[in-house]
Amino acid sequence: MAKGKKKMTPAIEEHIENKIEKTQTNHISVMSNEVVEYLRPQEGEVFVDGTLGMGGHAEEILKHLGSKGRLIGIDRDAASLAVAKEHLQAYHDQCLFIHEDYRNINKVLEGLSTPSVDGILLDLGLSSFQLDNPERGFSVRAEGPLDMRMDQNSHISAYDLINSLSEREISSILKDFGEERWHKAIARRIVWQRAKEPIETTKDLSRAVLQAIPMQRKRKSERIHPATRTFQAFRIAVNRELESLEIALETCKSFLKVGGRLGVIAFHSLEDRIVKHKFRAWAKEKNFRLSMQKPLRPTEEEIKQNSRARSARLRVIERI
Repeated sequence: MAKGKKKMTPAIEEHIENKIEKTQTNHISVMSNEVVEYLRPQEGEVFVDGTLGMGGHAEEILKHLGSKGRLIGIDRDAASLAVAKEHLQAYHDQCLFIHEDYRNINKVLEGLSTPSVDGILLDLGLSSFQLDNPERGFSVRAEGPLDMRMDQNSHISAYDLINSLSEREISSILKDFGEERWHKAIARRIVWQRAKEPIETTKDLSRAVLQAIPMQRKRKSERIHPATRTFQAFRIAVNRELESLEIALETCKSFLKVGGRLGVIAFHSLEDRIVKHKFRAWAKEKNFRLSMQKPLRPTEEEIKQNSRARSARLRVIERI
């Protein structure tokens, strides 16, 4: 059971209110121009945003769908869904907001009696709403509880994994999901540290990583915090992200109309590798066509405006 399991605390509710205000002018969606260009939303079409987040991509898509178009927004983070719903008030009649894991897109569409759609977008990155709230436990630099659950109703948190798994299991998570070179040393340090007292906060985990890795590695990691890969690994494990992606891609494939487009924005090599292999395999079946041979990357101008976009990769495939 996740330590301190909760649905929505007053702090999270306050964060939602603050974020709704800032979203109106400050929110920047990654590669939004490229998403619209390659997914080509048209008047009257039905689109699915399987990772709605704060609604930035959805808003750009809705501008092209017209009054008869429809967007189905899905997110497993109820707090993010609340922000998106407020942000997209102007399109209320054209939107459906569904609290669900995108791996269950089939369940959502079948429940809505929607056998096929014109386009689907999956943005696999964390939203600024999640990253900027220390209480969610995603940030490597801010003090907060070791949560990392995208769905606050989930039972397992990062705290549970870090304080209960064996050294070998932790090492495996860091290697497989974080591609962390120092996975053995970090796992050893975590187990040693928790034997003295539980590792409860993001700062506790960051300190354990810093104490485990060689000094020269720390000096080389000025731009990226040395604990970033460790946080990524535990977040992926907590939310079963790679498993969800595998399932979701196969589901999306079966719901695309002829001419329908599926776009995926990945932020690290593990996700992008899955998307690349799936898309290439589908293209060989002759029922699908790759919209580009290599993933699109953000422009230098976009990266200057939004540094979090630097690792994004967009791939798009079309049913033919």
